[in-house]
Amino acid sequence: MTNSEPRGYHGIDIGGTKIELVAFAEEGRELKEVHRERIATPGTDFAEFLLAIQGLVGRADKALGLRAPVGIGLPGVIDSATGRQLSSNVPALNGRAVAHALKDALERPVAVGNDCQCFALSEAQGGAAHGQPTMFGAIIGTGAGGGYCVDGRLLRGANGVAGEWGHWPLPASQLTSQMPPQPAPSQAPQISPQLAPQSAAALPVLDCPCGRRGCLERYVSGPGMSRLHLHLGGGDETPAAIVAQARAGSAVAAKTMALHADLLGHALATLVLTLDPHAIVLGGGLSQLAHLYDQLPAAMRRHLFPGVRVPPILPPKFGDAGGARGSALLARQQFANT
Repeated sequence: MTNSEPRGYHGIDIGGTKIELVAFAEEGRELKEVHRERIATPGTDFAEFLLAIQGLVGRADKALGLRAPVGIGLPGVIDSATGRQLSSNVPALNGRAVAHALKDALERPVAVGNDCQCFALSEAQGGAAHGQPTMFGAIIGTGAGGGYCVDGRLLRGANGVAGEWGHWPLPASQLTSQMPPQPAPSQAPQISPQLAPQSAAALPVLDCPCGRRGCLERYVSGPGMSRLHLHLGGGDETPAAIVAQARAGSAVAAKTMALHADLLGHALATLVLTLDPHAIVLGGGLSQLAHLYDQLPAAMRRHLFPGVRVPPILPPKFGDAGGARGSALLARQQFANT
């Protein structure tokens, strides 16, 4: 493809239950959607998976009128030494050199990235953080992950795992006491008494599917929030149900929300001290909980030293629809000059 030829990109978002392809035509710097298709994920048979992708891309080529480069967002990470997929919720892909196999099957350039990184890229280019010099997209859903963008470009790092904040370990101080010491009254942020930190017994050190123990995502993700609620004496409730119970006056649910906000606030404060993004965009199922946008700034300040400002905490513009778009943007970032 030369610079004078019409350009387009296919973005594919792969999940445990569905695969979605969106074909985009490039109009200036904008991507215009021209075709969208969703199918069930062939989760156990790798040959069937490759055939399904070939069919999707073939039909998208016809809709777009050209053989376009492909970007694919995969759950999990790729082993930088072997090129094989790790920690995927699609069993057919685990241990497979997915990028190499797709390049051969599709006979064209293929850019493969983490689904959380693709989310961040979509929100950095035309999304909630458009125009920001730097941004971090923090997914808080079934797990916790993300991506870091500078000037609208995704930075992936030497191992391609930049943004995997969900696998930072929870600090020992929070495991043993659940809540940090309260700041001096002159420095104390103004927060709702119902959501003020509470003291309680030590948190359990939870195993993580990544093979380590005590990873943040086991506590701050959607299932993590439910685990905290059980630990504090509540029932087996979804995050939305916990919030509803707190609004109805449940002390245990309010305590769960306070603990979860503090743990998540510590994690995002650490992101600020590490990357200092100009904006943080939340994604995943918990991004729909309105109280987080009100409570997280104060929760983060408790873990930052004076003079460090909390960046805007923003809801996503594209949400779940941004996965395929971000994958197409990743393909453009990688292949625009080919």
